[in-house]
Amino acid sequence: MVGLAALWLPILLSAVIVFVASSLIHMLSGWHKSDYPGVPNEDRVMDALRPFGIPPGDYMMPRPLSRQEMRSPQFMEKFKRGPVMMFTVMPGGSMAMGRNMVQWFVYCVVISFFAAYVAGRALGVGAEYLRVFRFVGVTAFLAYAAALWPMSIWYRRSWLTTFKGTVDGLVYALLTAGTFGWLWPR
Repeated sequence: MVGLAALWLPILLSAVIVFVASSLIHMLSGWHKSDYPGVPNEDRVMDALRPFGIPPGDYMMPRPLSRQEMRSPQFMEKFKRGPVMMFTVMPGGSMAMGRNMVQWFVYCVVISFFAAYVAGRALGVGAEYLRVFRFVGVTAFLAYAAALWPMSIWYRRSWLTTFKGTVDGLVYALLTAGTFGWLWPR
């Protein structure tokens, strides 16, 4: 068994490596360019919605107030007429990404922390590179990638977007696993 204190370097370094890799994937490649296409007549749609002052949050439309309403002919007709959507309203103003980047880095650290915990409980000092790689890689993959799938299952997010996020998660998991295998206590 290896304690978490002995794994602080691979935890932090793998988070930094994943942070840099994800930045390169999202900023330099066109890999995610098609994930969120624009709405037809975007300016008109935005102008039409602006007067409602919808506060930031996650919404569903149409949204039944009860199970009974969901089964009502009026609601079924409203659903049939559409548009049917789930959407997130974000605060307007600045497009600064600082807060998001900090949160993403903290998330990367948390995933590395849990991968360290799982591998540290299963493996001892001097474990073979491949055994460390497997434990850390599977744990990191589940955290980075498998958590995306319910968005396509339940909320009809594009499966292509989920697939691309899964490939990203595989890359992040491999980088995390490689870092831990390299820096595992001997």
